[in-house]
Amino acid sequence: MTTTTVDAVVIGAGHNGLVAASVLADAGWDVVVLESAPVPGGAVRSAELTPGYVSDLFSAFYPLGASSPAFTALELDRHGLRWTHSPVVFGHPRSPDDEDAPVVHHDPEDTAAMLAEHDPRDGEAWMYVVDQWNRIRDPLLHSLFGSSFPPVKGAATLFRRLGTAETLRFLRFAVLPARAMAHELFHSEAARCLLLGNAMHADVPTDAPASGIMGYLLTMLAQDVGYPVPVGGAQELTSALVRRAESAGARVVCGTEVTSIDVSGGVARGVRTAGGDTYLARRAVVADVSAPALYGSLLPRDAVPARVHSDLEKFEWDTPVVKINYALDSPIPWRSKSLNEAGTVHVGADDDGLVRWNADLVTGRIPERPFMLFGQMTTADATRSPAGTESAWAYTHLPRGVTDDASGDLLAERVDTVLEEYAPGFAASIVGKHVQRPGDLTADDANLFGGAVNGGTSQLQQQLVFRPVPGLGRTETPVGRLFLGSASAHPGGGVHGAPGLAAARAALASDGVRGWVHRTTISALMDLTLGDR
Repeated sequence: MTTTTVDAVVIGAGHNGLVAASVLADAGWDVVVLESAPVPGGAVRSAELTPGYVSDLFSAFYPLGASSPAFTALELDRHGLRWTHSPVVFGHPRSPDDEDAPVVHHDPEDTAAMLAEHDPRDGEAWMYVVDQWNRIRDPLLHSLFGSSFPPVKGAATLFRRLGTAETLRFLRFAVLPARAMAHELFHSEAARCLLLGNAMHADVPTDAPASGIMGYLLTMLAQDVGYPVPVGGAQELTSALVRRAESAGARVVCGTEVTSIDVSGGVARGVRTAGGDTYLARRAVVADVSAPALYGSLLPRDAVPARVHSDLEKFEWDTPVVKINYALDSPIPWRSKSLNEAGTVHVGADDDGLVRWNADLVTGRIPERPFMLFGQMTTADATRSPAGTESAWAYTHLPRGVTDDASGDLLAERVDTVLEEYAPGFAASIVGKHVQRPGDLTADDANLFGGAVNGGTSQLQQQLVFRPVPGLGRTETPVGRLFLGSASAHPGGGVHGAPGLAAARAALASDGVRGWVHRTTISALMDLTLGDR
């Protein structure tokens, strides 16, 4: 049992924790990152589940990572990260017998020409949306994934670029349900499906307010930066983040579980580990853990107002994930040849089918025909498996609260059935298969509680000022020098590093004598929203 004193302790070596560590170390702080798992990465890891086939265990494609302010500022290419792309970004077959599935090419003119074949108006509509994206791209990304909340600077830039009238129209557009947005923008089922499939990367039904913005964002990023993957597997992204943090002076210690945060006088003083060691923090503790874990187990119950605990009883996890990893001895025999070169394929439902699939999840039924996200990893990165083979995966969702192994196995069987319909002969090419059920995901990464991969639902009632609970919409917590830097904080899930960046910058802003005004302002806001502490 030892005692170590540092400027900052970061709990968790997921990508957000590593981003926070780099930013703090860049400022000259002495930083240690404590990770309970034997390797860093959280939900950015890979392994050979079948010999010779590299499988990304959780996240796989990184349009947000390639474009977010947090990652781009770290210049990870200087620390060994190499991106690569599939020849076609993504596609979405509308039905099992679709032989001409729409896809997004890297050149927007090519995408527009393809869509014009389905409806001439949609080629023009696509280029209109791309032009809009090019005008608002930077301020929108800084508003969504910058380090401050509320995003005053990004919003002001967006306002200047669009003007009052167009800003109001864009705000209306941004809160549209995905189904309404797709129908406003496009005329053909082909074009609509491209947006709708991307909207399903979150857990928000297509008819729910603000569900469209995720579809819009990921579709335009696909047309902008593509869906890049790290050469060699997701672990290579984590390795670059670790090298970046260590080059700035941070230390990453794995196999060390933090069991509690010491609080004295309303201030976080350090942490204790399962091995009995103590790490004292002179300046800050950054927690890359879920909000329920932070407030429910790591902190003393009386360290935060009772209202926080009562609000967390209403905290809503996102729907559980089942992920199936495949090793295939040949390329996938898609009925639609346009999908052969796509890195990502959205499979299993058209516009109306997505409504039916969401209805199953909402009503607690295990979908008989699951909609899924499907990754062709060797198509995107030739290092993932031997030439002429494919390392692939599919993931889909169970109804909220359904996390048992039997339900996961049943859903995985139904995924196989749907894939065989879209790619006859798929099953015969499987030489290795590994199912990750909700319990398996939780066992590998405690932040993926119950198979939830986004740190809590992405629905409007738990976003912005309501994330993770009302009154805690910033990375600061009711405990001094303690900052929440995980997907449970704004802006939520996805591999973009924004919560880690925000937590680190908030810690820097709160530090020392010069941070008095910041600390006082945040304390007053929390008194107003949470009650007396």
